[in-house]
Parts: sequence; structure tokens; C-alpha cells
Amino acid sequence: MTAVYLLLGLLFGYILSRSGAADYNFIQGMFLLTNFQLYGIIGAAVAITAPGLWLLKRYGRTISGAPIQIELKPLHRGNLYGGILFGVGWSITGMCPGPILVNIGEGKVYALAALAGALVGAALFGVSYPSLAGVFRLPPLARGTGDG
Repeated sequence: MTAVYLLLGLLFGYILSRSGAADYNFIQGMFLLTNFQLYGIIGAAVAITAPGLWLLKRYGRTISGAPIQIELKPLHRGNLYGGILFGVGWSITGMCPGPILVNIGEGKVYALAALAGALVGAALFGVSYPSLAGVFRLPPLARGTGDG
């Protein structure tokens, strides 16, 4: 099954690359409201994905036959603050986590700085979460990898 996930990831990266969804200028144009192509790509992704999620919820099984449970994430202040921080980082670098890897794969060396920033930011978040949780009244951080 790992090979299937690897192939799907490669296909996803290829589509991001060819569609322009990983291109710095397209992403900056989206945030500056000067280029609307990326909004169409995101809209098409939602239109394609929504029926698939509906089918998964309706029939309750994955392709491999395993039962599926889709749980809603709890809403709290961290969603707002995290979303703002994520959006600011996305706008500044022109990359979110998927496009970082796509840009590295395309040979764009500056993406290594974005990857380093994402990794350092994740590490700092993990270390500082106990302090942030008290200040922002966030829920305790779950530990472990879960069931899968």
C-alpha cells in the first residue's frame, strides 16, 4: 500500500507543478487579487473531492474495505491563530507544505529556506505549545501517533 501512496503523492506533486499551483508568482497573484487562476484550481479540487468524500461517508469503507470514521476536529482559538499564522507564512513564502516539496523537486533552491523555516517553526511550536496553551486557552496537545 505504501507504493500506492507514493505514486499518488508523485501524481499530486506533478499536478501541482503543471497547474501552476506551486508557482510563487501565481500564489502571490492570488493573495494580491491580481491572478485568479489559483482560485479556479482550488474550486475544481473542491468540486472533484466533495463527491468522493460524500461517497466515503455514505458507504463507510475505504477502497481497501477498512471501515472509515471521519471525526470533526474541535473548534478553539488555536484554529484562528494557527490559520492566520499559516496564511501569513503561505503569503510570504508563496508556498504551503505541499508546494515546498514540489518546488524542491523542480530544483528551486529557495524552497529549501521555506522547508527549513517550516521545520524550525514546527519544532518551536512543539516546544512552546505548553506555554502558548495557557496564554491562548488552547486544549492539551495530543501525544503519540494514534491508531494508524
